[in-house]
Amino acid sequence: MSDFPLPLPPDRVPEGARDWRTHDTVQWAAAGPPRWTHPLWSIGALLLATVWNIAAAPEEACTPDRPCGTAWTYVALSVLALVTLYWIARQPRLALVGLVVTGSAAAWDAGVGELVTAPWDLALLAAWAFALVGLVHRLAAAGRQRALAETAAGPDRHALPPEARAFSRGRFSFVLASVLLAVAVLAFWRAEQVAGAYETRAATAARVSAEVTRAEVDDEDVSLLHVALPDGGTRTVEALFPEDHPVGSTVELVVDGEWVRLVAEPYDVFGWEVLLLVTAVPGVGFLANGTVGQRRHRRLDTDRLPVLRVLVREGREDGRTWVYAADDLAAARPVLSFNSLYVPGPQDVVPEAEHRGPEEEAAAWERQREEIVAAFRGTGPAPELREAVLFGAPRTGDEAVFLAPAQGGTDVAFERSVTPVKPVAPGPLRGRRGPRRSTRSAHRSADIARTMTPGARPLSWSADRDSRLVGGFLLLVQGGGMWALLDDGFSWQWLLLLLGVPWLVHSVSTALNWRVTADRDGVWVCGPWRARHLPWDGIATVRHRGDALTLGRRGQDDVELSPVGFRRRESSSAARAADTLRALVDHPHLRPTEAAGPGEQGMPLGPVVVATATAWALIVLLL
Repeated sequence: MSDFPLPLPPDRVPEGARDWRTHDTVQWAAAGPPRWTHPLWSIGALLLATVWNIAAAPEEACTPDRPCGTAWTYVALSVLALVTLYWIARQPRLALVGLVVTGSAAAWDAGVGELVTAPWDLALLAAWAFALVGLVHRLAAAGRQRALAETAAGPDRHALPPEARAFSRGRFSFVLASVLLAVAVLAFWRAEQVAGAYETRAATAARVSAEVTRAEVDDEDVSLLHVALPDGGTRTVEALFPEDHPVGSTVELVVDGEWVRLVAEPYDVFGWEVLLLVTAVPGVGFLANGTVGQRRHRRLDTDRLPVLRVLVREGREDGRTWVYAADDLAAARPVLSFNSLYVPGPQDVVPEAEHRGPEEEAAAWERQREEIVAAFRGTGPAPELREAVLFGAPRTGDEAVFLAPAQGGTDVAFERSVTPVKPVAPGPLRGRRGPRRSTRSAHRSADIARTMTPGARPLSWSADRDSRLVGGFLLLVQGGGMWALLDDGFSWQWLLLLLGVPWLVHSVSTALNWRVTADRDGVWVCGPWRARHLPWDGIATVRHRGDALTLGRRGQDDVELSPVGFRRRESSSAARAADTLRALVDHPHLRPTEAAGPGEQGMPLGPVVVATATAWALIVLLL
C-alpha cells in the first residue's frame, strides 16, 4: 500500500498489525444482523400497536373511589417506553432492559390473562416479542462481528498510545441531560405542589353530593358543570371530562366556601406531566448516550486492543469517516462508517514565535472559510484515501479510534469516533448505503458534450410534471393552513402565518413556474420574484441535488432554485438542465449564438401567488 498518496509511515504502524482484507470484511459484513431486524420495523410495529391499543382500549372514567390525580408510575413507564424506542435504534442493550421492564410492568398491572383478551392486546404483545427477538439477534450479530475482527487481527494486542487518550466523550450529552432533567424535576415538584395544596384544603372541606343541572364551555374553552346542592344552593365547578358527568347525574364535591372541586377530578396536573414527559425522555436519552459513550471510550483507553490496517476516507457530502478494506484500492466497497474528530495534541498549539500577522491571519481564515464552504457545497477537492490503523475489534454500535495521515499528508494524527460505528449494510427499504459519489463529474460533462451539436436558438428548461405536483401540493397546504388559522378569527396562531406563508409562497412560485434559459451571453434564471441573468464567465459550478438546482458563481453568492421536484431523477427537467448547463460551461463552442427574448426568459409567479393568497385570506375572514 506504499503507493498511496497518503501512506502511513511504517514506524507508526504497531508491530504485528495485519491487513483487514476484502475477504475478511465480506465475512464480517455477512455476520451482521438480517434485514428484518432493522430498528425501523421494530419501532414501527410497536408504535402502530400502541396507537391501536390506546385508541381501541376502553377508557376508565374518574370516580370518587378512583379519582384522577397524579399517576407518576404510568408517567415513568411512558418515559421508559418512549426512550426504549430510541434505544432500539441506538442502544440495543439498554433497549432490551427497557422492553423487559415495560413488558413486565404491563403484565403486572393488567394480569397475564388480561393481556390476550382483545386483538389490540395481541398486536401489542406480538410487536413487543418481535422487537425483543430482533434485539437479541442484533446483539448476537455484534458479538460475531467482533470475534471475526479479532480473528482477522491475529494474536497481537496493543495498548492505545497516551497521545490518543486526550479526548473527552459525553460532556455535551451530560450538559443537555442535566438541563432537560432539571426541567423534568421542576415539573414533578410543581405537580406535587398542586396535589399537596388540594389535599391540605380538602382535609378540612365539606364533602357533599350534588346533581348536575347544566354543562357548558366558557370563552376560554374550559368545561363547566352547574350543580344543585342539597341545601338548595348552586355551584359551578370545572370538569376535565364533562362527558363522564351527564346532566341529571350525581357527583361528589368538596366545598370550602367559594372553593369547590369534583372529588373524581380534584386537580389538573396534565400540563406538568406532559412537560415532564417531553423533557425526561430526551434527558434520559442524552444521559444514557453520554454514559455509554464514556464507558466505551474508557475501555478503549485501558484495554489491550487488536489492531487492523485499513483505508479511510471522509465523505465529501456528509463528513463521515468511511472505512475500507486494506486491499480495496479503488474504495469501491465501504465496510463501516462513523463521525470522528481529531484528538487534540501539542501539535495543535502554535508557538508565540510562529504567530502570524493580521494580514496572514486574515488570509488564512479566508482560505479556511472557502475550504469549509466548498466542503459543504461538495465543490471542493475530493477527500483523499488514507492508510490507517484501526484500534479495537469493530462491531455495530461500538466506539472507534484510528491513526492516519491528516488531510494533506502534513502530519499523522489520531481520530476518535463521536458517533457509534455503523456497518454499511442493506437498509430496510433499499440497498447498501455508502458515501455519495458525484455523478456530475467532468467525464459526464464530456459525455454530454459529445451528444450535443451547436445551435443558434437559446435552450430552455422549465417546471415539469413532478415539480408542478410539488407546487400544487404546497398550494393546497398553504390554502388549508390559512383556512384553519383564520377561520376562528384573530388569535396568536396568526403568528404561524408570518412564519410559514412566506416560505410556502416562495416554494409554490418556484415549483410551479421555474425556468432556466441558456443563451449567447449567459443563463437566465427565473425564480419566484425575478429573472436574473448570469454571464457565462461568472458561473463556476452547476449542481442538481435532491430538490434544488444551484448555479455557483465566482466571488458571489450562489443562485438556487428550490424546490424543482420531489425526487432526483436522471430524466427530470432539472437534471437535464444541470447536465446541459455543465457541458455548456465547460465547452463554450456549444453555446447558443442568439440572445433570449423576453418570452424565453421566464415570468416570475411570486406576485401572482401573493395576490391569490391575499384574496383567499380575505374570503376566509369575510365568510
